[in-house]
Amino acid sequence: MNHPARSQARSAARLAAVQALYQQHMEGTSLPRLLDEFHQHRLGRTIDEDAFDAAEYADAEVPFFDDVVRGVDARRDEIDALVASKLASGWSLARLDKTMLQILRAGAYELLARADVPSAVTINEYVEVAKAFFDDGQAKFVNGILDAVAKDARG
Repeated sequence: MNHPARSQARSAARLAAVQALYQQHMEGTSLPRLLDEFHQHRLGRTIDEDAFDAAEYADAEVPFFDDVVRGVDARRDEIDALVASKLASGWSLARLDKTMLQILRAGAYELLARADVPSAVTINEYVEVAKAFFDDGQAKFVNGILDAVAKDARG
């Protein structure tokens, strides 16, 4: 059975999770404060009305958002080692764009911990997140790295 509203809510949760992880990475925001800020001020809330004609953040599946953000936070070392092992020789996580790093972390977490979501869905979703920030070349990079992670994580 197809659930387009749930699919859209999960897509929004993934994008918000990447944004939250980026904020945590750049500002060192504690996990409880970060989750509270997104729950109170971002997820499903109105964006600056003057600048964006009262546009709203898409409704996100909050438990899914929380799981991805908490999961990446809890398993960061494991996730980083796995992602780093898939980078080309001479590349490290430190060389990656900070947003790209969060996309790969979130996708890798989902591949490791969310067996309820098919690998192809997870990979495609994070490729779409990458397209929100980068060109098609970087989106293909996300596809390649997460495909390699999926092979390790799920066989």
